[in-house]
Amino acid sequence: MTTGTVLIIGAGFAGLGTAIRLRQAGIDDFVVLERASDVGGTWRDNTYPGAACDVPSPLYSLSYAPNPGWSRAYSGGAEILDYIRSVVAEFDLRPHIRFGANVTGLSFEEGSGTWTARTEDGRRFTARAVVLASGPLANASLPDIPGIESYTGHKIHSARWDHDYDMTGKRIAVIGTGASAVQIIPRLVEQARTVRVFQRTPGWVMPRLDHGYPGWLTKLFRRRPAVQHAYRAALFWAHEVMALGLVWNSPFTTALQAVARAHLRLTVRDSWLRRQLTPDFRIGCKRVLMTSDYYPALQRENCKLITWPIATLAPNGIRTADGIEHEVDCIVFATGFEVHKTSTPYPITGRGGRVLAEEWSTGARAYKSVSVAGYPNLFLTFGPNSGPGHNSVLVYNESQVDYIVRAITLLRDRNLRTMDVRADIQDAFNAELHRKLARTTWNSGCRSWYLTEEGFNAAMYPGFAVQYARELAAFDADDYHLSG
Repeated sequence: MTTGTVLIIGAGFAGLGTAIRLRQAGIDDFVVLERASDVGGTWRDNTYPGAACDVPSPLYSLSYAPNPGWSRAYSGGAEILDYIRSVVAEFDLRPHIRFGANVTGLSFEEGSGTWTARTEDGRRFTARAVVLASGPLANASLPDIPGIESYTGHKIHSARWDHDYDMTGKRIAVIGTGASAVQIIPRLVEQARTVRVFQRTPGWVMPRLDHGYPGWLTKLFRRRPAVQHAYRAALFWAHEVMALGLVWNSPFTTALQAVARAHLRLTVRDSWLRRQLTPDFRIGCKRVLMTSDYYPALQRENCKLITWPIATLAPNGIRTADGIEHEVDCIVFATGFEVHKTSTPYPITGRGGRVLAEEWSTGARAYKSVSVAGYPNLFLTFGPNSGPGHNSVLVYNESQVDYIVRAITLLRDRNLRTMDVRADIQDAFNAELHRKLARTTWNSGCRSWYLTEEGFNAAMYPGFAVQYARELAAFDADDYHLSG
């Protein structure tokens, strides 16, 4: 059994950021558990053709570990993964990471005030505090489609790409038209014989103004870090303004929709195809798709958009509701992830044997997205209602991590046994949070993965990034039950 002060689960941006901030606070007694054999989280797992971030790289990186050498505005997945590895090396984190440690359960021991994590290979890790940093987009999710097991061709999920399968000359189907699909499809049409794109709901598409960074600019960033800091700040505020049109309904919403419609009109020649690609919901309800090559790919001679609902998968392909069976050699499932809005990725047992998955069965709730009453010394990153609809998720995550480090520092400095958020404080916080959510685009009657089947929004934060940062800027011990 391994023991320590802090246990961090996950070695993606959140877990590594937590480790860095703990070390900067003078806490070196921590262990990072990572189920894979390398760091990187979603950027290690998502290696599909065209994988890239849809937030500019200087903003989608750690503010305290800037990279002056980004090659372009929207860097590809491989470059982001290289950046993550460089951060691990810069801050000497690798000795703290235990690879191949797939956590299968987490339980709290009241007497000692400690948590124990059990891993798939039988190891046990005990610590005074635990930080769940596995991220919301960690577990690939296949859709619940009838006949999925009957299909005899090749199956690939976007988050588990099979690089050994040669797409050249093949008949390929892509199920899904979300953020991953619109990056994959333009690459597939260049290689496959045919590509059939199965769309359930069209999304709002904005042009992605991608460009390479000239050498003089990266040299300037290296010589004058303040210039890159100012550039990042400009990107932050440009994205922050977008909340006015994406989070709430305003004249800016109409303007953004006009830009997207103009992009569609200028890029897609066929009026019927434009009609099929026009959303019937307000922009911001679902994730806005940032791409300039998706629409051109759909108009390639070897590509076809199919909007009939999928009835079933058959041995040789996909049968749609119009009775047509589309024979394909390979199906690419660009269908997203198993997001835990009403459960947890593994059993988490708190005080008195309470189980977090049961308490979240009607929707995940937390205090400031970080703490949950009844689960002392347990802290979440990317927790309930911390998702942004307009800005870099890492901006939100840095606020979470700094809050968590303040809490753990207090736990250590006062030699506390437990730190448990008060249930009444948590309830009041969530009541106000969901009152604000009711006025947002996400809760305006449209459907998205942000909501549960019953319409409960457990994912998004109803405000600006600066508001979120202000809420988490100080740790108030009076919000918690503290015991020595």
